[in-house]
Amino acid sequence: MFKDSNVLVAGGTGFIGTNLVIRLLSLNANVRATVHKTHEKSQNIIDDIYNNLEYVKCDLLNMDDCKKVTKNIDYVFMCAANTSGASVMTSTPLVHVTPNITMNSQMLEASYINQVKKFIFISSSAAYPPSGNTPIMEHEMFNTDPYDAYYGVGWMKRYTEILCKLYSEKLKNPMKTLVIRPSNVYGTYDKFNPLTSHVMAATIKKVVERHSPIEIWGDGNDIRDFIYIDDFIDGLLLATEKIDKFTAINIAYGIGYSVNNILQFTIDIENYEKAKLLYNYSKPSMIPIMLVDTRKARNLLGFKAKIDIKEGIRRTIEWYKNSKQQK
Repeated sequence: MFKDSNVLVAGGTGFIGTNLVIRLLSLNANVRATVHKTHEKSQNIIDDIYNNLEYVKCDLLNMDDCKKVTKNIDYVFMCAANTSGASVMTSTPLVHVTPNITMNSQMLEASYINQVKKFIFISSSAAYPPSGNTPIMEHEMFNTDPYDAYYGVGWMKRYTEILCKLYSEKLKNPMKTLVIRPSNVYGTYDKFNPLTSHVMAATIKKVVERHSPIEIWGDGNDIRDFIYIDDFIDGLLLATEKIDKFTAINIAYGIGYSVNNILQFTIDIENYEKAKLLYNYSKPSMIPIMLVDTRKARNLLGFKAKIDIKEGIRRTIEWYKNSKQQK
């Protein structure tokens, strides 16, 4: 499907975007990747290897730029987003709302104007309503509001999903769209900046750098579904290839682990003996438990994540150490 196709990865230097660019290039796609403010060393290395990769510096809040980058494109992967960690989301909840709604809306419209074959939106399992200990299914997204901590970003993701459905099903000349709802993705090229990183990257950084004590936000009992980036890209591309009508689908590992589990796995892998822990109950705890149902991906795509949590953490640690040495 992707061989010789023109593919746009919006947010091509972000965590998911970078890994997606690498995979698409290995499939002989012609890749255009948008760059906003940063162009890290890792992406320059990618650029040196491949001739069929074009980086375009642009601002997706500008409609003219959106039209420019979607011109002559077959498939658009909307990975671009304003993202950050729990502290930023708690202190400034609108930081993820207005700019993301603007970018998502304009990229959909620009893709439609330029007759893109398929638009793939990376949504989020954080937009789901609370489901307790029961893994949540795709059709339950709009049952009730998202968790209060994710109210703004959750409804932003939901609104964009509705827009995708509109372009795919409600227009005279529809554009194919697909919504992918990942669980917590981690792995190579993740963000390790303490201000913007998520729990897996933050934990790995603290352990590798031998923080003493290691600070844990809350009591460490929050449970998440963590999926390694290679597995997520597998599921993302399988869905893009196999699903030809508007669909929302979870791409997740299928097992939940607590923050304390992740911390202990990382300490064991790093052989950090006598690590001291400090539980900071003043810091925000976002969602107590989020389990994601994976049956739809298994039934429609034959997808099941292959990389277990300990192996994924080991690979991420190895990449993180190597990336630090290169700087």
